[in-house]
Amino acid sequence: MGISLPIDFETRMRGQLGAEYESYVTALEAPMPTSIRLNPHKNSALANTNDMVSWEPQGRYLAERPVFTLDPLLHAGAYYVQEASSMFAGYALRQIIGNETNIRILDLCAAPGGKSTHYASLIGDKGLLVCNEVISNRVPTLCENLTKWGCPNAVVTNNDPSDFGRLGGFFDVVAVDAPCSGEGMFRRDAVAVSEWSVANTRICAQRQQRIVADVWDALKPGGYLIYSTCTFCPDEDENLMSWIASEFGAENIAIDIKPEWNITPIEKDGCVGYRFIQHKTRGEGFFCCVFRKNDGSSASSKKLKNKIVPVPQKLIPRLQEMTVGTGFEYYLKNDTAIAVPQAIATDVLTIADSLTVRKMGTAIAHIFGDKLAPEHDLALSWALNRQAFNAIELPLPDALRYLHRDNVFVADAAAGFNLVTYNNLPLGWIKNIGNRWNNLYPQNWKIRMNVE
Repeated sequence: MGISLPIDFETRMRGQLGAEYESYVTALEAPMPTSIRLNPHKNSALANTNDMVSWEPQGRYLAERPVFTLDPLLHAGAYYVQEASSMFAGYALRQIIGNETNIRILDLCAAPGGKSTHYASLIGDKGLLVCNEVISNRVPTLCENLTKWGCPNAVVTNNDPSDFGRLGGFFDVVAVDAPCSGEGMFRRDAVAVSEWSVANTRICAQRQQRIVADVWDALKPGGYLIYSTCTFCPDEDENLMSWIASEFGAENIAIDIKPEWNITPIEKDGCVGYRFIQHKTRGEGFFCCVFRKNDGSSASSKKLKNKIVPVPQKLIPRLQEMTVGTGFEYYLKNDTAIAVPQAIATDVLTIADSLTVRKMGTAIAHIFGDKLAPEHDLALSWALNRQAFNAIELPLPDALRYLHRDNVFVADAAAGFNLVTYNNLPLGWIKNIGNRWNNLYPQNWKIRMNVE
């Protein structure tokens, strides 16, 4: 077989799966399905793909895996390449929040951003999404993916889970996609196989307990915890689920699933979680369970330290012309005007007072005295007022050259800043300064492979 499984893992999985074990091993040899999740705010022809992920309306399976880097629609945020099983976390969120608005959600272990972008699509224009990543060098990728997705209601933080204790009872939902032993990813990740050991699964389980315990106080009474992993290990899944119930007196919440999805309910001490196994479900290994918090204290208001200052009043009318949708408050950070939806502005300032914020709202424009230069963040944001800018539609070869950060000749570019689009979706900016066109695509995001 192509994958050499660790002996201790094989022994345990034979015990867990019984007669199904050989079918599981056979599935690991089969081609891995490729799936994407569409951005409902950025229409794309990919929406017409008929092979849908059963538990996610925006999920699609692709017949084959393309070179995603060479698809401008990916860079435009039209979709996110996400493993189908993990989309179930969004399905669970829809069930627990229903049609509620003003929801505060914390995605605690957020990088690279797959579940964060999913939650962003579900919170509406009055919700708040806080996406946290404790490892600093993973934060830029999280920020990039959220920028491309375009949600103005998101904040990115770089904090240890214990830091969220400063926000007691603040969140309606806390999602913990816990760092784990990665057993469910063996088909796609050889490193996960090579690093696996029984000792490591125990270390992971201890870490997972600490993470949940550290963040528990940040969840309000009546709020929900969505706990997930990409492993099959009982210590990290059902035993951890049982520990949450007993340690915190939490109420396990059942999620409605359909038999034809072939999701495996896992029961332990009166709790139920949901396991995805490759030989039964069309995706990789995954586990998810949901709890409701029954006690604790609600968030109390506190005086803000005003660490973030508002934009000068004289600039606000021009900033308002650049944005659409929900009303915004405009703040100034490092000479950049940032728009935050009014519905969550106070919450965002509270977050900024309490945590290390790496991104918030939508960066609208860099300010040079009385001049405004639109930020790349704005080009991709749902808040962009496209009527405020001249748009230049590029064919595929030119779009790829633009994303490669090459000089692109555009005959009909207006003087100043122009919005570059592909299939009518914004990619970024160019600036016509008369004798040349400056490509303003972010240097550190550019395509590095050959695009010719």
